[in-house]
Amino acid sequence: MFKEFKQFAMRGNVVDMAVGIIIGAAFGAIVTSLVSDIIMPPLGLLLGNIDFTDLFVVLKPGSSPGPYLSLAAAQGAGAVTLNYGQFVNRVLSFLIVAFAVFLLVRGMNKMRRKEEAGPAEPPKPSEEVMLLTQIRDALSKR
Repeated sequence: MFKEFKQFAMRGNVVDMAVGIIIGAAFGAIVTSLVSDIIMPPLGLLLGNIDFTDLFVVLKPGSSPGPYLSLAAAQGAGAVTLNYGQFVNRVLSFLIVAFAVFLLVRGMNKMRRKEEAGPAEPPKPSEEVMLLTQIRDALSKR
Protein backbone atom coordinates (compact mmCIF):
# COMPACT_ATOMS: atom_id res chain seq x y z
CA MET A 1 0.00 0.00 0.00
CA PHE A 2 2.87 2.40 0.82
CA LYS A 3 4.49 1.66 -2.55
CA GLU A 4 1.23 2.38 -4.37
CA PHE A 5 0.78 5.65 -2.45
CA LYS A 6 4.37 6.65 -3.26
CA GLN A 7 3.75 6.01 -6.96
CA PHE A 8 0.59 8.12 -6.80
CA ALA A 9 2.23 10.98 -4.90
CA MET A 10 5.25 11.13 -7.18
CA ARG A 11 3.27 11.20 -10.41
CA GLY A 12 4.01 14.18 -12.59
CA ASN A 13 0.47 15.54 -12.38
CA VAL A 14 0.38 15.50 -8.58
CA VAL A 15 3.74 17.24 -8.28
CA ASP A 16 2.73 19.79 -10.93
CA MET A 17 -0.50 20.43 -9.06
CA ALA A 18 1.36 20.94 -5.78
CA VAL A 19 3.72 23.43 -7.42
CA GLY A 20 0.73 25.22 -8.94
CA ILE A 21 -1.02 25.49 -5.58
CA ILE A 22 2.09 26.88 -3.88
CA ILE A 23 2.70 29.42 -6.64
CA GLY A 24 -1.02 30.26 -6.67
CA ALA A 25 -0.99 31.03 -2.95
CA ALA A 26 2.03 33.29 -3.36
CA PHE A 27 0.41 34.96 -6.38
CA GLY A 28 -2.77 35.48 -4.34
CA ALA A 29 -0.79 37.34 -1.67
CA ILE A 30 0.76 39.55 -4.35
CA VAL A 31 -2.63 40.32 -5.89
CA THR A 32 -4.12 41.09 -2.47
CA SER A 33 -1.32 43.57 -1.85
CA LEU A 34 -1.76 45.02 -5.35
CA VAL A 35 -5.45 45.64 -4.76
CA SER A 36 -5.29 46.90 -1.16
CA ASP A 37 -2.00 48.84 -1.38
CA ILE A 38 -1.78 50.05 -4.99
CA ILE A 39 -5.21 50.12 -6.68
CA MET A 40 -7.62 51.01 -3.88
CA PRO A 41 -5.85 54.07 -2.38
CA PRO A 42 -5.88 56.10 -5.64
CA LEU A 43 -9.41 54.88 -6.38
CA GLY A 44 -10.52 55.96 -2.91
CA LEU A 45 -8.79 59.32 -3.42
CA LEU A 46 -10.63 59.83 -6.71
CA LEU A 47 -13.91 59.03 -4.97
CA GLY A 48 -13.33 61.59 -2.21
CA ASN A 49 -10.82 60.09 0.24
CA ILE A 50 -12.78 56.88 0.74
CA ASP A 51 -10.88 53.97 2.27
CA PHE A 52 -12.69 50.89 1.04
CA THR A 53 -11.48 48.75 3.92
CA ASP A 54 -13.32 51.00 6.35
CA LEU A 55 -16.67 50.90 4.54
CA PHE A 56 -19.07 49.03 6.78
CA VAL A 57 -22.57 49.11 8.21
CA VAL A 58 -23.16 48.57 11.93
CA LEU A 59 -25.79 45.88 12.40
CA LYS A 60 -25.58 45.86 16.20
CA PRO A 61 -23.60 48.33 18.34
CA GLY A 62 -20.89 47.02 20.60
CA SER A 63 -20.16 47.71 24.26
CA SER A 64 -19.50 51.38 23.51
CA PRO A 65 -22.04 53.14 21.30
CA GLY A 66 -21.05 54.41 17.84
CA PRO A 67 -20.40 56.14 15.59
CA TYR A 68 -17.22 54.23 14.90
CA LEU A 69 -14.54 55.95 12.85
CA SER A 70 -13.03 52.75 11.48
CA LEU A 71 -13.80 49.08 11.09
CA ALA A 72 -11.08 48.27 13.63
CA ALA A 73 -12.74 50.57 16.18
CA ALA A 74 -16.14 48.97 15.59
CA GLN A 75 -14.74 45.47 15.89
CA GLY A 76 -12.76 46.50 18.99
CA ALA A 77 -16.00 47.65 20.60
CA GLY A 78 -17.60 44.32 19.77
CA ALA A 79 -20.02 45.72 17.18
CA VAL A 80 -21.54 43.41 14.60
CA THR A 81 -20.68 44.88 11.19
CA LEU A 82 -21.37 44.23 7.53
CA ASN A 83 -17.98 44.82 5.86
CA TYR A 84 -18.86 45.63 2.25
CA GLY A 85 -15.62 47.58 1.65
CA GLN A 86 -13.50 44.51 2.26
CA PHE A 87 -15.83 42.59 -0.03
CA VAL A 88 -15.16 45.12 -2.82
CA ASN A 89 -11.40 44.63 -2.28
CA ARG A 90 -11.75 40.86 -2.49
CA VAL A 91 -13.91 41.01 -5.62
CA LEU A 92 -11.24 43.16 -7.29
CA SER A 93 -8.56 40.70 -6.19
CA PHE A 94 -10.55 37.84 -7.67
CA LEU A 95 -11.06 39.67 -10.96
CA ILE A 96 -7.32 40.37 -11.25
CA VAL A 97 -6.43 36.75 -10.51
CA ALA A 98 -9.09 35.49 -12.93
CA PHE A 99 -7.79 37.80 -15.66
CA ALA A 100 -4.19 36.68 -15.06
CA VAL A 101 -5.24 33.02 -15.25
CA PHE A 102 -7.23 33.78 -18.41
CA LEU A 103 -4.14 35.32 -20.04
CA LEU A 104 -2.02 32.34 -18.98
CA VAL A 105 -4.49 29.79 -20.37
CA ARG A 106 -4.94 31.84 -23.54
CA GLY A 107 -1.17 31.90 -24.11
CA MET A 108 -0.87 28.17 -23.48
CA ASN A 109 -3.72 27.47 -25.93
CA LYS A 110 -2.00 29.56 -28.62
CA MET A 111 1.23 27.63 -28.11
CA ARG A 112 -0.64 24.32 -28.24
CA ARG A 113 -2.39 25.31 -31.49
CA LYS A 114 0.96 26.22 -33.07
CA GLU A 115 2.40 22.84 -32.07
CA GLU A 116 -0.63 20.98 -33.44
CA ALA A 117 -0.55 22.89 -36.72
CA GLY A 118 3.02 21.78 -37.34
CA PRO A 119 5.49 23.66 -39.49
CA ALA A 120 4.01 26.10 -41.93
CA GLU A 121 4.00 25.18 -45.62
CA PRO A 122 6.73 27.06 -47.46
CA PRO A 123 5.40 29.86 -49.66
CA LYS A 124 4.97 29.11 -53.35
CA PRO A 125 7.52 30.76 -55.62
CA SER A 126 6.46 33.88 -57.46
CA GLU A 127 5.64 33.85 -61.17
CA GLU A 128 9.00 35.43 -61.98
CA VAL A 129 10.88 32.69 -60.13
CA MET A 130 8.81 30.01 -61.87
CA LEU A 131 9.51 31.58 -65.27
CA LEU A 132 13.24 31.78 -64.53
CA THR A 133 13.18 28.13 -63.39
CA GLN A 134 11.54 27.10 -66.68
CA ILE A 135 14.15 29.06 -68.68
CA ARG A 136 16.96 27.43 -66.68
CA ASP A 137 15.50 23.97 -67.23
CA ALA A 138 15.09 24.65 -70.98
CA LEU A 139 18.71 25.84 -71.28
CA SER A 140 20.05 22.86 -69.39
CA LYS A 141 18.30 20.46 -71.81
CA ARG A 142 20.19 21.94 -74.79
